Amino acid sequence: MSQDQFSEITTLIQQARSSALRAVNTELINLYWQVGEYISRRIATASWGEKTVDELAAYLKRNHPELKGFNRRGLYRMKQFYETYSTSALAPSPGPQAPTAGEQEAQIVSSPMTQLGSSSLSGSELAKVSWTHHLVLLSRARTEEEREFYLRLCIQEKYSVKQLERQINSGVFERVMLGNQSQPPAIKGLDQEVVNIFKDSYVFEFLNLPEPHSEGVLQKALIAQMRSFILELGRDFLFVGEEYRLQVGNSDFYVDLLFYHRGLQCLVAFELKADKFKPEHLGQLNFYLEALDRDVKKSNENPSIGILLCKDRDTEVVEYALSRNLSPALVAEYRTQLPNKELLQQKLHMLFEANQEGSEL
Repeated sequence: MSQDQFSEITTLIQQARSSALRAVNTELINLYWQVGEYISRRIATASWGEKTVDELAAYLKRNHPELKGFNRRGLYRMKQFYETYSTSALAPSPGPQAPTAGEQEAQIVSSPMTQLGSSSLSGSELAKVSWTHHLVLLSRARTEEEREFYLRLCIQEKYSVKQLERQINSGVFERVMLGNQSQPPAIKGLDQEVVNIFKDSYVFEFLNLPEPHSEGVLQKALIAQMRSFILELGRDFLFVGEEYRLQVGNSDFYVDLLFYHRGLQCLVAFELKADKFKPEHLGQLNFYLEALDRDVKKSNENPSIGILLCKDRDTEVVEYALSRNLSPALVAEYRTQLPNKELLQQKLHMLFEANQEGSEL
């Protein structure tokens, strides 16, 4: 047999293992949902109290010591899991209500599924991430919107638990929401759906850059840490090249970093500025976008998008510079340390309030 055939067998084995792991995970998440549903409904109908949950945990530990995760804390986490998502659009259709005390006496035989409730998470987005992912989301996300944002991002980007924690620590939700709210007219006018793709600021805490640093040092550090850079950008960004050469007339010009975005189906040019944003920076980026669209972009692709990554910026100057800019370009700030999430949340709240006041005028 050839090496290619051996590789095909290896692929089959890996696919089968992945499918088996996904099936096991779905069953576990479904079990925790049903246990949480059962406990929640028992407590809601006053047929159980907190002491009963403690007794259940003690009973399981005594009679089934091989079962892990069903202590008091674990059982209440399952209850929290069910109650958090039971009214969400992510939840399955509700099962039958838990029986009252009188109905319990009238019941002679009932199946375990009836006792635990008949709602199932099979096929739901909730079953597509691990229980550990859910524990992180339940403890770290402050709002339903934030929790569902990270859940869907986990599924889309296939985050590990460590990667999810990093994204929460770096305030991805707040930065993406701010990016959605502050998109310039040229970006909003694109035919593609650009919501939740670009951020208001980018965090490169993984670079450990000295202060001050040059654009060249920043560029080389990002190239060296490309996996972490892609985690920050998003899985759909495919790296094309650094110092990408554009020939216009008899002159050569170089784009700092060039990517292709699979979802948007367009080239994305990053220009790095290790100082504060200046309006003239846009002229250089617009020139690069024009050259990319004329000489590099394929006929089936969408217009190129440019991102100026600056060390600092004055938001009012950026707004003025972009207000009449016809090219789809963004100005984002980069940071070399994890941001203060409280400040990001305050900034997001202020922006929402300003937008609401503007819509009422």
